[in-house]
Amino acid sequence: MNNEDWVAVAILHRARGIRGEVTAESLSSKPERFARLKQVRLVGETTSMHQVEEVWQHGGVLIFKFAGIDSMTDAEKLRGFEVQIPRSERVELEPGEYFHSDVIGCEVRDRVSDRVIGRVTNFEEYGGPPLIEIDGGRLLIPFVKAICVDIQPEAKLIRVDLPEGLETIDAPVKAPADTPA
Repeated sequence: MNNEDWVAVAILHRARGIRGEVTAESLSSKPERFARLKQVRLVGETTSMHQVEEVWQHGGVLIFKFAGIDSMTDAEKLRGFEVQIPRSERVELEPGEYFHSDVIGCEVRDRVSDRVIGRVTNFEEYGGPPLIEIDGGRLLIPFVKAICVDIQPEAKLIRVDLPEGLETIDAPVKAPADTPA
């Protein structure tokens, strides 16, 4: 399988406990998907396949236990790694739901004029409606049906009806990592 045949479902964070458990941030809105994981690819400084012994939630945090990762020291080495699965093993979505990985890379066009607005480079969620980031943050567009009126991930195309003035709003300024926000 090449890299495009894999999708990230979680990002590993810190070691938890002394038995090699690792906390993780879920990239899936379907938490039931983790109970079915058997083997995953971990991608970070290296890439390797790992058997999943168990995955569970503890206090709202996802916890992974991998075969052969049996100490805090071993688990800490996985910090920042992506947990990836074959694209073919993704969960079924309801109509109108989309995987972030399928939306990223889509060309965004004005529905009426067919003018190219840009390309989706990221997907942001802050508690309100999700936002698609266009051309590295030049523009943020709410990912809602009233604006994103025709979504065709298989064609890598999204047609939009932008509210008047949205394109002239400055994108939010992101503080440098070493500066408190």
